[in-house]
Order: sequence, then C-alpha cells, then structure tokens
Amino acid sequence: MKTYTGTLNVNGESRMVTVRSADTLLYVLRRMLGLTGSKPGCLNGDCGACTVNVDGWPMKSCLMLAVEAVGKEVTTIEGLADTPIQRAFVEHFAFQCGYCTPGFIMNCHSLIERHPDADDHTIKEWLESNICRCTSYFEIEHAVKSVLKKE
Repeated sequence: MKTYTGTLNVNGESRMVTVRSADTLLYVLRRMLGLTGSKPGCLNGDCGACTVNVDGWPMKSCLMLAVEAVGKEVTTIEGLADTPIQRAFVEHFAFQCGYCTPGFIMNCHSLIERHPDADDHTIKEWLESNICRCTSYFEIEHAVKSVLKKE
C-alpha cells in the first residue's frame, strides 16, 4: 500500500508522520503519536469516544483519514489544559467509567466555543453525537450549562 509523509499539526505542534493512505486519524494519534486520550469505541462513527477537534469542530477521528488532517489544526484531549468544561465535568460528576469522557469533553468544548449562547435544544442536539453507557446525560448537560452560565 502506498504511504504518504507529511506534517500533522496536533495540539499546536507540528508532527512529521508517514502514514498509509488508509490510516485513520484515530490510528495515527494513538499508535504513531502516543496520544491515547481519544478512545476506539465502535470504530464506525456512532459512539463519539474518538472525538477530536479539527479546526475547532468536533470530528470522529475513526472516520477521518490521517491524510485529510494535513494542513488542519487537530486538538485532542491532551491538548486542552484545564478548560472550563473539564472542570465542570468534575464538579458536576459528568462521568463514571470515563471511557467516553474525552470525546464528550472535546464535543462540549467545541459546542461552547461555537455556540456560547446555546439553548437547551442545541445542547441536546450536540450531545446526541456521543454515547455514554454508564451515566445519564443529565450531569453532562449541567456541566455544559454551568460553563455557559445557564444554571
């Protein structure tokens, strides 16, 4: 299979990688760059455990080829440093086992950045893209609303 050598901008750092044309962004982040915060769940875009931000938008990294990320800003959970949504997840007990938490935090971080005046409908709609099997979405919604100052 053909390979491509290029630079990925991940968490503000330029990283040189050699990837196969079929390598997903999730695979490259975890296996080549050692960034294991994005989790493999369903591997078909349903669960959202692998969510990262690409140019500020949430993206399921299991669905994106690594070569598609060249020239874009990729942020993983490791690239967020003590953001309000991270603190809110802790304060509102918005997780249990934690497997899906990085994906939810990345999604919620984008939501807050893109829609600082998000209403209940918008919040619920954005949360539909991620699945948590351990806790209710009630705590996650409250975490988001606390950052948006809706509570």
